[in-house]
Amino acid sequence: MNKVKEIQALFNPKGVVVVGASTHPGKFGFVALHNILNSGFTGPIYATNIDEASILGIQTVKDLRAIPPSVVDFAMICVPALAIPETLIEASKIGIKAVFIVSGGYRESGAEGVKAESDLLKLSEELGIVIAGPNGQGFVSTPARLCSQIVSPYPPAGTIAIASQSGNVLSTFMNLARIHNIGISRGVSTGNQTCLGTAEYISYFAEDSATEVIVSYLEGFPDGRAFYESLREASKMKPVIVVRGGTSPEGAKAASSHTGSLATDDRIFREMVKQAGAFLARDPLIAFELAAAFATQPLPAGKNTLVLTSAGGWGVLTADAISDSELNLLHLPDDLMRSIDEYLPPRWSKSNPIDLAGGETRETIPKLIDLVLSHADVDSLIFLGIGIQGNIARSYLESEYLDEGMRRIAKFHESQEKKYVSALVRGSAEHGKPVLVASELGIADPNNPAIMALRGNNWHCHTSAVSAVAALEALERYSRIRNSQYKYQ
Repeated sequence: MNKVKEIQALFNPKGVVVVGASTHPGKFGFVALHNILNSGFTGPIYATNIDEASILGIQTVKDLRAIPPSVVDFAMICVPALAIPETLIEASKIGIKAVFIVSGGYRESGAEGVKAESDLLKLSEELGIVIAGPNGQGFVSTPARLCSQIVSPYPPAGTIAIASQSGNVLSTFMNLARIHNIGISRGVSTGNQTCLGTAEYISYFAEDSATEVIVSYLEGFPDGRAFYESLREASKMKPVIVVRGGTSPEGAKAASSHTGSLATDDRIFREMVKQAGAFLARDPLIAFELAAAFATQPLPAGKNTLVLTSAGGWGVLTADAISDSELNLLHLPDDLMRSIDEYLPPRWSKSNPIDLAGGETRETIPKLIDLVLSHADVDSLIFLGIGIQGNIARSYLESEYLDEGMRRIAKFHESQEKKYVSALVRGSAEHGKPVLVASELGIADPNNPAIMALRGNNWHCHTSAVSAVAALEALERYSRIRNSQYKYQ
């Protein structure tokens, strides 16, 4: 059985069935059916229920034998572990090729669970059915408009694929995708990885035309060599970001009770990820920042970075972060200095970071963005200060002293923020260079007009200059990895 090939029936099924659907809104069997219906899946949808109840407009059937053969090829299984072997046997008879098993009670529960999981794997191989899970929350596949999970976050469509050994960590990525409008292609809770491990998912995502960036959270893996090979081969095609749990003795103990995973030496793991050409992130938030940059920005041609800021302190912190990175804080060429002099007052910083020194006018920022990006020595731009005018607008519009004059200025400030965002997006596209934006307003005030405009353009606002520098450093490193591959092909 080609497991990677059969994953297609999981993420792109022609029809689905929820086994063990429930009439109770608090039960997994209800939530799973609701999410499948609510996400807009257009293929045939069936559900089994011992009482043959009508649930959410679906007339359920008593068991799988009542479903015509070859109509559904995926089953979301929400019945207890003891009932699963018989369920799989009946599923194979009607042409089901892939299942997701929500139930726990396997390797994570002790010796009896280890045997039950071993028997489950043998049965899946005999029947030719690939198993996702068990002991997982489900998955999403936005190209198929399918949310087959027992929790509720359903992300916007996009190009980031996630394989997470923790269902809650998967939810973290999807919640971040929703608030930032940086979309997901596929996302799966791998659970105990009985049949389908992280390696298989990474290999599938590497070939998936809907995916451009791969993220994986894992606590352990059944086959270290297979994981490394999948990571190395996938990294040749797409950036891969890995988050590792269970690196400490305490974390390893928690991982064992969570999904029955065995930890490996963290130093060896880190070196393995690096040699494979992938990226290691400390936590899901950092991983999302990196993934968002890869999903929204072109790769830079080199290390030369320019910083454009409306406040000196932000520029100082960014310069510090760049100095600690593999990037280069570009020394401003003389011709670029002279050109900038035409737009900014004499007190501007005369160096990189370019501190605007209060010289912003109606057209200054858009012109400077195009000016610096058009220079041959500039490989990338970090822009700081987005949202300041929007903040002023908010304070006016919320003021008890609001009058028509204040309202007019507030609207002007809001329009300016949108103009800055348009210039950043347009400049990056026209010049083919990454432009990273950083502001705490990305999380402090999601309704700021600049932040909303970025979201509307499917662009990410990094939470700090430090995270923007880390993301840009990853972009530049991956650019070198890809260039070296092309050089020696």
